[in-house]
Amino acid sequence: MVSDAHRHLGVLPAYPFYGGPPVHPDTSARATIAELIADLDAEGTERALVMPNYGVPGTDVSFSFNELCVEAAQADDRIRAALWVSPRAEDRERTEAALALAGEDGVKALKISFLLGGRATDPACRPQLDRIFAVAREHDLVVHVHTSPGAASDIDEVGNLVEDYGDHVAVHLVHFGGGMSGHIKLAGSRFFDWIEAGKRVYTDLSWAIGFAPRWLAEEISRRGLGHDRVLFASDEPWGDWEGEYARMRAATAGGELSGLVFRENFAKLYG
Repeated sequence: MVSDAHRHLGVLPAYPFYGGPPVHPDTSARATIAELIADLDAEGTERALVMPNYGVPGTDVSFSFNELCVEAAQADDRIRAALWVSPRAEDRERTEAALALAGEDGVKALKISFLLGGRATDPACRPQLDRIFAVAREHDLVVHVHTSPGAASDIDEVGNLVEDYGDHVAVHLVHFGGGMSGHIKLAGSRFFDWIEAGKRVYTDLSWAIGFAPRWLAEEISRRGLGHDRVLFASDEPWGDWEGEYARMRAATAGGELSGLVFRENFAKLYG
């Protein structure tokens, strides 16, 4: 049985990405709790952290899925919910409405992505970030942050959140940097430096380039730390459960690290 630390719920509207026709690239997106549960059953996923789907410009649709994720967590004990929140000043009212749900049963995380605007080092975002992390600390919630190479989602930017808030709040760096540069920066030293400094930093390797899971597993073994900070995540419907599972299973070789990545770390972080 597997615990999935990052997947999405909700169907997005079609959008004309990159100047093309309106499309639905997230073909396995689920609109209902029943469909989500059927997927968990088919996969053998024992526990899952579920958060609003996102990816089209604008934050309205993602905020609208918060109640659905909370409802899913309260409908099935296998599901935990993450709430979509935004660091952008223009989203303050909607973020406050989302944070009002932070104490609801089953809520275990808050989700931030700079893909839809904002920046970790932008002074205009600091009041919202302070508020988000304060609520996370109050309710002992994990803050999930998307990472990908370049721009506002690069680990050079997002890593400031670990530096500024990671002493008191668990920060989950989604996608382990999201690409070649991020993987090398994190596995090469930064991820382990943060752990040694006492930062509450976690990660998953969804979307990871082929070498990264193997290298990270080797570094964990060599350094003797980090084994309790890596979780399996599918990122469905943007990721591929079967592919992500196979890659992490191969990297952890079915040993002690495998049990931690696929089950035990999730249980400790999300209950």
